[in-house]
Amino acid sequence: MSRIAYVNGRYLPLAEAAVSAEDRGFQFGDGVYEVVHLHRGRFTDEDRHLARLDRSLGELRIPWPIGRAVLPGVIREVVSRNRLRANGLIYIQVTRGAARREHYFPAAISPTLVVMARALPAYPKDVDAWATGIITGPDQRWARRDIKSVNLLANVLAKQAAKEAGAFEMALVDGDGMITECASSNLWIVDEVGVLRTRALGHEILPGCTRAALADMLAPERITLAERAFSLDELLRAREVFLTSATSFVRPVIKINGAAVADGKVGDITRRLFAAFSRHVQGDLSNAA
Repeated sequence: MSRIAYVNGRYLPLAEAAVSAEDRGFQFGDGVYEVVHLHRGRFTDEDRHLARLDRSLGELRIPWPIGRAVLPGVIREVVSRNRLRANGLIYIQVTRGAARREHYFPAAISPTLVVMARALPAYPKDVDAWATGIITGPDQRWARRDIKSVNLLANVLAKQAAKEAGAFEMALVDGDGMITECASSNLWIVDEVGVLRTRALGHEILPGCTRAALADMLAPERITLAERAFSLDELLRAREVFLTSATSFVRPVIKINGAAVADGKVGDITRRLFAAFSRHVQGDLSNAA
């Protein structure tokens, strides 16, 4: 069966889905996006993703292309038309729209909305098998990383460098030698004295929806979080390291730049949080399809 996409009010086979050559997302990267995970008919943290989409649109002064209350129906229709019954990924992109190429905002144009869906492998069950490795490198992204913009060239280059090094991700280091996040995920450590840390929200990092959901799970686990930046050196000396994102969930990091993190095994806190987030994904019925 052909995959189906929604483009500006129409459901089309993916091969026929297209936007204007003058779309500002294509020409300027003038747009935003969201990725939502689907697990057995449930949308993981859908409300958080739609709230972040609303914020990103507001920061770029792009109006909603359809009513905010209408978008969840479109998402579900795309999932239905693609016959996704198990694990999937929903991609939502909104751009300012199509107009003659000028840098300033054009007047009176309609935003472009594209929604796509595709299948994903089964949700990971084995935390040890899910563990991965990362490398480190300079953070070369633009200054407003808190906006989930389609301007991702620096992220693409970082991910490609990681792939060529045999790693999954690149941890990004700012000009002060501090870790911001990874190219497509937030980064956490359990530091040398056993404190769980991740960088505080600000323009320097994306406010991850998985990050926020996991933070809400810490109190029941009796784990305290310090939202405090850590240096590259602290990352390399950490007891545990893991990353979070909509499709990585809670993913242990057991190698950095080819060297083992601590003893090279998944740590206790990471193991507990992997289990807690797995329960969240599989048991939250509030976002059912």
